[in-house]
Amino acid sequence: MDRKTYTAKVAELRPLREEIGKAEKTVAAAQAALDKLNLQRARRITELAGYEGAQAPAIAKASGLSVGDVVRIAPLLDPTPAAVRAPKADDQAAAAAPVAPVEAPKAAPVAEPAIAVAPALTRPAPVVEQQAPAVEAPTEVEDQAAAVEQPVPAAPAAAPVVPTAPVAPVAAGPRELPTLPEGLAGARFEAVTTGLVSKRPNFTQQARATVFLDAATGDLAVRDRVVRLDLGARTPGEILDAVLHTAPGTERIYITAGAPWHDGAERYSTLKDAVAAWLNTSSERWTTAVGSGRDKLAGHFVHQRQPVGRYAPAASPEGPVTEVRSMGEWFDPDGADVVTCRQAFTLLWQALRRHWDDAVLMGSPSQTGRDLWSRTIPTTGKWAGGYPVLSEELRGLLHATGGQGRTELILPPRVPEQLPALVEYDRTFAYAKHLWKSPVGTPRRITAAAFAAMTEAEQVKALMSCSHWNVRVTVPAGWNHVGLLPAPVTGDRAWIYPSEPGTTFTTWAGGAEVHLALSNHLAPWKVEILGGLLFEDGKPLDEWGKRLKAAWADLTNLSRIHGDERQRTAAYLASRAVRSVLLFGLGGFAQRPRLVSGTTPLGEALPAGVEILGQDGEVVTWQRQAGFSRDPYAHPEWAAYVWSGARAALLDMKYRQGKEVIGYAGALHAKPGTVVYFGTDGIALTERQPWPYRGEPGDYLLKGHLTGPVEHPTSQEQYLKLRGLGRTELAATEKGADQ
Repeated sequence: MDRKTYTAKVAELRPLREEIGKAEKTVAAAQAALDKLNLQRARRITELAGYEGAQAPAIAKASGLSVGDVVRIAPLLDPTPAAVRAPKADDQAAAAAPVAPVEAPKAAPVAEPAIAVAPALTRPAPVVEQQAPAVEAPTEVEDQAAAVEQPVPAAPAAAPVVPTAPVAPVAAGPRELPTLPEGLAGARFEAVTTGLVSKRPNFTQQARATVFLDAATGDLAVRDRVVRLDLGARTPGEILDAVLHTAPGTERIYITAGAPWHDGAERYSTLKDAVAAWLNTSSERWTTAVGSGRDKLAGHFVHQRQPVGRYAPAASPEGPVTEVRSMGEWFDPDGADVVTCRQAFTLLWQALRRHWDDAVLMGSPSQTGRDLWSRTIPTTGKWAGGYPVLSEELRGLLHATGGQGRTELILPPRVPEQLPALVEYDRTFAYAKHLWKSPVGTPRRITAAAFAAMTEAEQVKALMSCSHWNVRVTVPAGWNHVGLLPAPVTGDRAWIYPSEPGTTFTTWAGGAEVHLALSNHLAPWKVEILGGLLFEDGKPLDEWGKRLKAAWADLTNLSRIHGDERQRTAAYLASRAVRSVLLFGLGGFAQRPRLVSGTTPLGEALPAGVEILGQDGEVVTWQRQAGFSRDPYAHPEWAAYVWSGARAALLDMKYRQGKEVIGYAGALHAKPGTVVYFGTDGIALTERQPWPYRGEPGDYLLKGHLTGPVEHPTSQEQYLKLRGLGRTELAATEKGADQ
């Protein structure tokens, strides 16, 4: 080809580009129309599923879908007999208390066609004297939390103690994690879901008429007044009658104190049974809502501490819905009255409104966080059209291999039987520090051979990028500190952190954790790369995080300087709510397989494959795994990357002044044998540390100090009791120092 021909061919591309552009617009319009029709069909199928005699095959034939597609839309129509349904996966994370750590067994190396041993990235040990001087810690503190929509705080003193049947401990053993398949099957792990994209909404959420009720006293805060109500026996129906009579049109009731769902709990074997029975208490005027709208769900959400009841008038079940929710979803009121709680919500909305013109507080912090994030999706640049959702296979892999926060109680002989003290540190607004970079787009698969072919600089860059790695790890000889990488196990716990020298295990871990194992200042671990996923570095959460951090900082500052004590308390509670918006909003991206719950009248056939949660004289309450939904906001890669970074920061975190590192913090910077407990974003040790606290997200705040000698706790329950004593002692010490 000569230059003249080349120039002519280039010129021919221009009209072709224009034709392609027109065709793409046509396809986009057709896709939008198709999406709308598919949504209408899904809604019709969901409506039909409510009919007692509905059959999946008939609906599938009429709708032009397979039976499997119909069941995915409406799980209640699943015709598969319960006896042959797939059992629950063994690797579901349990929320049970930690037990004695079980070390992963030493395993002989498995033959691999190509193994890449990552280079050791050692650095000099930090010099403590170079750390920045500690800054006096303000009184505000940060609680630990798991990244799920509904938090599970410790039971209040007044909560009923429900007897439970003793459960024999399940022995933990190695658990095999999924790997990336070869061939055509593996291609789905480097793909996105067709037609499923996170897009910026073109509508504003509707605000809901909300009131705040103290179920113990009957005080109701509605608008600018407080009314004392007679709640009768505190059943859902009586509460709804009393509230709606005083405040007609109420759509959301937050219970700030009193927990009526625990009434009569001593009659049930578990607290969850008691809550389910309360939610389903019969009423002549109220029935369970069937659900409608963008931010409402059908039926109740059964949870031991933070349930959600959704009710509609019995005369019009599809009419207006009123929710009964717990204030604990957003923050622990800790004795605050209804006026203060309402003021906290007002301050929260005002703080968010300064950063989002269309901010609306939805039912839960998870819903609010996701909605606020969607309004930060860029309108220009590469991702202006939205962020694609990964394939279902890839989301399933991340769900199975990407754990959440680290929870570990370290037992003797790794720590003393008698602790000289129990000192608690907590990372303030921890996850907010890890939102500046996140994976975007379709990942690139890195095989062991491909990693081995990289230069050392390329390997380091890959590990420091947004990535997820399948690795075989060996704890080095002479190691005498805490474990660095999670190992999968069966039993009551999903992950342990082996630390015994010579232990070898296979796992998945984020690039931040793998890089730390190779570069820590004590001794590099041996890490063999079996494969991995390498994403493009992006900033999908950065703007969302910056705005939430700004709102949190405003409220935190207000809680310190306001002249009115009630306003200071309200501002503090509002700052806690901002934390919940970020924490549970991030957890919402993980999009675990859905749990569908519902009720069936006693005596009628239950849907296939359900787990019975409880029953009373009229209905059976149940739940069932329903797999992944076509959620346009499902991004487990973001949650997994942030969680990985937060776990790494529990071990090693740098303090920077500009580009200069001025100090370190984390478990690896404490003496061996002094770390007692890891709790998501906090650490407990046997002695105080010289870690500076500047009040910034991610900083380690001294939160409790229990003077020893202290008998080492043997369970999480015992540890939490000691932690509470330590917080009380530290608060009393600081109060005495102020006086």
